[in-house]
Amino acid sequence: MVALGILGLSKGDFIVIWQPVPKSFPGRETLVYVCALISLASGVGLVWQRTAAIAARVLLLWFLLWLLIWRLPAFARGFTVDVYWAACQTAVMLSAAWVLYNWFATDWDKQRLGFAAGENGLRIARVLYGLSLIPFGLAHFTYLKQTAVLVPAGLPWHVAWAYLTGVTFIAAGIAVIIGVWARLAAALATLQMGLFLLLVWIPRVAQGSMTAFQWGEAIVTWALMRAGWVMTDSYRGTPWFAVKTRRV
Repeated sequence: MVALGILGLSKGDFIVIWQPVPKSFPGRETLVYVCALISLASGVGLVWQRTAAIAARVLLLWFLLWLLIWRLPAFARGFTVDVYWAACQTAVMLSAAWVLYNWFATDWDKQRLGFAAGENGLRIARVLYGLSLIPFGLAHFTYLKQTAVLVPAGLPWHVAWAYLTGVTFIAAGIAVIIGVWARLAAALATLQMGLFLLLVWIPRVAQGSMTAFQWGEAIVTWALMRAGWVMTDSYRGTPWFAVKTRRV
């Protein structure tokens, strides 16, 4: 979150995870810096125990508002890749923020917002995460050629890898939703995002030829991987091959 905030401030525009916002939107420039400052402040806040609950609460509310105000209404224009990819990125970050909120919830949260801070809230976050993974997988088939190009040159069968990663995201999403091998599914989806960061973006960073847009994509991939890590850790105490999730 700190990296997202710094990139937004330095760029002076919405980075990938907040786009698209119409140029004609009133107060657009102000909103750019609001997004960046909330990202930066909440990221710093999560580091300290005293401020972690407030930071998680702010993140949960902000990503929820962004999903409801910007992402879901966009589906009225059609179920296109640009629309559901952006919505799913926001939903993944929202689900991770929800888990963090659940972890750091204070007595006030548990008493007044028990539906969000309790077991039901955690279940909603997991289902939301699972639903978000499925369109990620579908996009690999819709944009098969573009996905295959991103496979590192040293690996054979680029199209096969594109198919495999797409199927893996879909299978992981279904597993998380129904609670069958959910911990393993979340971990493998996180690993896949991490490998994408390692094999696609880090080599480009090393080459020193990254554009501002590519930097945004790399940092968002990092953020999505960390969100998956948080979601995986929410299953701590649950057997890897459990057919019904539970907390221990």
